Amino acid sequence: MKLIKYIFISLAVSSLLISGACTDLDESVYDKLTDETVDVTDSEVVGSMMGEAYAQFRFLYWGWNGYFDFNEECSDTYMTPKRIGVGWGDLYVNMHKHSWNSGQGHSEGLWHYAYVGIGYANKTLDVLPDTGSEQAQMRFLRALNYYVLLDAFRNVPLETTQEFEAGYLPEQVTADVIYDFCVSELEAIKDDLGTAKVHGYPNRYAADMVLAKLYLNHNVYFETNDDTYYDKALTEVEDIISNGGYTLATNYLDNFKEDISTSPEVIFALPLDKKNASHNYLVNKCLVGAGAAAYGFDGSPWNGSCAVPQFIESYEDGDNRLAYTWAGGIQYQATEDASGNTIPQSGDPIAFSTDDWAGQGVLNYSQQVHSIDNPGAYQQEGYRFVKYEIVAGDGGTGGDDVPFFRLADAMFIKAECLLRLGRDEQIAADLITDIRTRSLESAAKATRTIAQLKGGSIYDYGHREYTSEGFANWDTYVTTSEGGADIELGGLLDDLGWEFVGEHHRRQDLIRFKMADGRNVFNGKSWFCKDATAETHWNYFPIPKSAIDANISLIQNEGY
Repeated sequence: MKLIKYIFISLAVSSLLISGACTDLDESVYDKLTDETVDVTDSEVVGSMMGEAYAQFRFLYWGWNGYFDFNEECSDTYMTPKRIGVGWGDLYVNMHKHSWNSGQGHSEGLWHYAYVGIGYANKTLDVLPDTGSEQAQMRFLRALNYYVLLDAFRNVPLETTQEFEAGYLPEQVTADVIYDFCVSELEAIKDDLGTAKVHGYPNRYAADMVLAKLYLNHNVYFETNDDTYYDKALTEVEDIISNGGYTLATNYLDNFKEDISTSPEVIFALPLDKKNASHNYLVNKCLVGAGAAAYGFDGSPWNGSCAVPQFIESYEDGDNRLAYTWAGGIQYQATEDASGNTIPQSGDPIAFSTDDWAGQGVLNYSQQVHSIDNPGAYQQEGYRFVKYEIVAGDGGTGGDDVPFFRLADAMFIKAECLLRLGRDEQIAADLITDIRTRSLESAAKATRTIAQLKGGSIYDYGHREYTSEGFANWDTYVTTSEGGADIELGGLLDDLGWEFVGEHHRRQDLIRFKMADGRNVFNGKSWFCKDATAETHWNYFPIPKSAIDANISLIQNEGY
């Protein structure tokens, strides 16, 4: 059975969406296809529903304001400022400043797509046999969606069937119920998932990864300090590292190509395709329009997102991941070699005169950015995220697969757990060194010591904002000095940032790592235009207003 079938059958999806989004209580029937007119047990129909369950997770990830933005826009690495003369800002400013509310588009989209995906999985599971690979796949996807919901919202409805009485409204359960459900489901299906590596399909090791994430973040979810869960996380990643047969890709960027099906490092991927499943819009969201020429891309990017300057400053000398991930400085036209292959950044400088801070008449992305919204960012300000392959012609990043879990992540989890447990710390340091070796210029630079990983962060935390107007005016500077010396395992947090920026990692990592005063980095540190706070409700998001308006049984999260 193909992973993705693009036959959308609206067979009584009213029941899917009633439970799913917890927002739509009216039946929408198209072309008279309902449970009564379509045999939902037919193998083709079941296959289409399974395809839709997979598709909804792609939409969750790359829908507008999707999972990528959800985890990156509120972090200390990446942002979308108000672009003077262009636009942007608005809800992205709220994400950066941690001032969101129940109407935030990022949480509404996440809630919607997660529950529609759960609805399709449940609908399929209602008719599938109780054992076998297909039911295991659907239970995996359902548990993966619930893990995402738990991490984002904590207390959410738990639904395991689509067979409801008329007028049924889902009811919330507590976070521990969702957590225990995810754990029990994933443990139950490991054997049925098997160990085969098939691009886009989950196997045993993908289940291990979700379990490891649940255990790693247990103390965050329940505000505990229980080291036994680090042992549990270790068990899961040891299975992957020892038995999975995965190896680190020789080249870091092999994990971010358009097609990553041959990467030996990828444990679970979301396959995209430019023609049939084009989703990744990063090339358009990040680059200046003229900047497309640096990659031979035929599109017209929108000039939005960029790096937080302090994060760029944090990279070590000799770390090639800076250039792999970010486009900065003068941009050059792409050229073609004798075989017609596009060579990015290999020709003449790209002419560009708007907001010409360097006075050279060429496109030159500056590291510094004025502010998130006051006055905002001028058009050439900020390094641009280019980690995913930008395919020449009309390709862009639209068909780039998502490496949702990869071996480096499992290795980092093992290292973190060992350090938190004070056990085999040299093994932890060796794991991080192994990962760094492919990206650092020399073995000496790649080597990480125990002391470095356990020491403070080199990130220069503090408020940084230029409020003076004019692209060449940097006179008025608002700044505070906080640094990162007080962050526990700050060196490890730095390495997590350099390795996994733009991989739905940073929000969760910043919440998990703490400062000496007990606050986590997510709340307790300032960066760019986001200020430190003692509030903790920013660790999770409010239940979307649209969901609460449609379902009177839902109770808003504390703090919102």
